[in-house]
Amino acid sequence: MMEVKDCGGVILTAFHSFSIHGDEQKHTADNRKAQYQRRGSMSLSPSAPERCVSRDSMEDYWSEVKTIEEERQGGPEEMERASADEAELEEAWLQEAGLSTLVMGTQSDGPAEALLSTLTRSQAAMVKKRLDNYTQTLRKRNRQPMRHVRDVFSMPDASSELTPPISPNGQIAPKLPQWNPPKGHSAAFTPAATNGSSSVSETTVLSFDVAYSEGARAHRKGRECQDCRRIRKDDRDLPSFQIVKPRQGVTRVSDLSSEDIRKIGYISLIELTTFYDFLGIEMKRNRVVRSKARDSGIFGVPLTTLLENDQKKYPGSRVPLVFKKLLSKLEQTGLQTEGILRVPGSASRVKHLRQELELKFYEDGFDWDQVRQNDAAGLLKMFIRELPYPLLTQQHLPAFTAAQSISSPKHQIQALHLLIMLLPEANRDTLKALLEFLRKVVVYEEMNRMSLWNVSMIIAPNLFTFRGKNVKQEEMQGAVAAAQLVRLLITHQDLLWTVPCFLISHVRKMNEAAVGKKTPTSEKSKRRLLKRWNMEKERERSEVTDLREDVIRVHAPLQAKVSMAIQLNHEMKARDIMARFDIENGRGSRRQRQYLFELGGNIGERCLDPDAHLLDVYRVNPHCEWVLKPRAT
Repeated sequence: MMEVKDCGGVILTAFHSFSIHGDEQKHTADNRKAQYQRRGSMSLSPSAPERCVSRDSMEDYWSEVKTIEEERQGGPEEMERASADEAELEEAWLQEAGLSTLVMGTQSDGPAEALLSTLTRSQAAMVKKRLDNYTQTLRKRNRQPMRHVRDVFSMPDASSELTPPISPNGQIAPKLPQWNPPKGHSAAFTPAATNGSSSVSETTVLSFDVAYSEGARAHRKGRECQDCRRIRKDDRDLPSFQIVKPRQGVTRVSDLSSEDIRKIGYISLIELTTFYDFLGIEMKRNRVVRSKARDSGIFGVPLTTLLENDQKKYPGSRVPLVFKKLLSKLEQTGLQTEGILRVPGSASRVKHLRQELELKFYEDGFDWDQVRQNDAAGLLKMFIRELPYPLLTQQHLPAFTAAQSISSPKHQIQALHLLIMLLPEANRDTLKALLEFLRKVVVYEEMNRMSLWNVSMIIAPNLFTFRGKNVKQEEMQGAVAAAQLVRLLITHQDLLWTVPCFLISHVRKMNEAAVGKKTPTSEKSKRRLLKRWNMEKERERSEVTDLREDVIRVHAPLQAKVSMAIQLNHEMKARDIMARFDIENGRGSRRQRQYLFELGGNIGERCLDPDAHLLDVYRVNPHCEWVLKPRAT
């Protein structure tokens, strides 16, 4: 039994732990269900979400668990997880946070120093705490650390508050691109209302301007949190969120360069650890144990290996091809099938199809017409379960599980938001494809009899009951809580794949700090750079005789008119530039829609939201280039 204190001081008992290994494989899912109900009824307060789940409402969950257990009967025994050394876990955390130079003891003007210079006071304190713990653990083992924590945080700017490049963004009326939920379900991602018509009791406002950990300080200081309330089973009671749409535009994960996304992963780990610390949640990590995974085939092959094989045939693939095929098959024939995902296919037929896929998929010899809807659903879940490393990643699976114990819907969404930013690109893209499909299943609920709650119960065991070759089965801490978490992932996926403004501000400052470190300090070098800069500015002025302040030059290499000078004003948006080039070049000459990008300066590359106010972008990144081109698919 494990106790977790919520912000109101109520003790929640995390209930019903089980593991699928050893002698416990002899128990049936029905026995587990009965045990869960007996324990849950004794330990939970009446206000806890599990109290509103009826005895029969978890039937789909336990049926799925039973199916998984039966599938694994007679399979290879799991290997025990290697004991996690505390120093190794702290070292892994520092490396994943982009601070590997602190572990290696090297002093450089690289990304680590640039990252440290952008941290808030709370984030810097967390890094110091982890580094100090790493240092003390090494000393206990009679090993000297390569670099002492005092040497790292002696610089004055390491613990200074992060100053946003602009003031907090205001509100505007246009709506964000979003999914329109089916009747009876609440919208996941809506812009902040301007007419005051929305209900305050049903809607929570999210701001992307301030680090989530700063907002969580109220929990540590014992203040009352107005956002803390239970999430009930009734789909209509799901929390609805409004955001203050930033004037620089909404940024999706796919809008940024891979290098900038990697840096966002660094700061997201630091921010998530700080955020959990304020909420009183221990940030546990699994030790990543490398194993000899298959390098060919379909099932039991790492996502990165599958993508490497797929990209040889289809360059640019972001989701494993077999996974996309299974989703496509289900979308074509299964969305209206009653009990899709819930009703299992024939075990012998699924086994035969799996063998056929392994042998014929990459030779284009597999006949998809022979795959029935329920068989495709079984293969899809089997693919997820048999990944050698879990879809939610081996090291961060405990952090996802810990999010189940957060009582505030707002803080739970913020934790999931940071966790999505942490996922490797292949895992994040594959998870997104899965969630988009699950949302489509819910849309057809009246035909397939699969509600959001049903879908969440069935998918939860496949995501959270992971069995790897070198990983011991993690104990589930509340079947209902796991299903609730999947439900939030499905419902709020549009929000979760949006990059918060405060993370982008970190990246901009990291890039600026990195450039500043590389700038020569000698007077001769400064004069040479100044002369070169003046020559470039003079050349630009010669191209545009009326060049004034707040004038940008937009390049469109794929258009007939390849360059245009634009005078910015406070109301001009990216869509205005796109429309102007359409008029100049003729709409019929465009083969595919082109978007405005900011390139260079303090960002690698960012595809601008058509509603982004360009003057705000220009002032936060005055040295970028402006390019009109198609966005990556």
